[in-house]
Amino acid sequence: MAEEGQVIGVHTVSAWKEHLKKGEESKKLIVVDFTASWCGPCRFIAPILAEIAKKLPHVIFLKVDVDELESVSKEWEVEAMPTFLFLKEGKLVDKVVGAKKEELQLAIAKHDTSGGGAESSI
Repeated sequence: MAEEGQVIGVHTVSAWKEHLKKGEESKKLIVVDFTASWCGPCRFIAPILAEIAKKLPHVIFLKVDVDELESVSKEWEVEAMPTFLFLKEGKLVDKVVGAKKEELQLAIAKHDTSGGGAESSI
């Protein structure tokens, strides 16, 4: 189910909980892209996130449509799109709001402590 090296679309609350649980158990960094189909900046950043995901298969990248999983968006207090949440062991460790490529890359590099050499590869 969890495809390494790509952004995984999460379409149900149960799938969301399953991915969070996997991330907690593996202690992997989870990067969640809260997006919307009508959001222009979200469409701009999506291929950039996909490229980063290819280079960092040890990081879990998830994509959540705020209209599709409204309860998850509310639970994590997402108010603007795109919002990127960085989760480790079930806890929020960072947040980037907006289609900010550099800020996104820096936050991933900062929290990716699994030794994947993120700084040099993104």
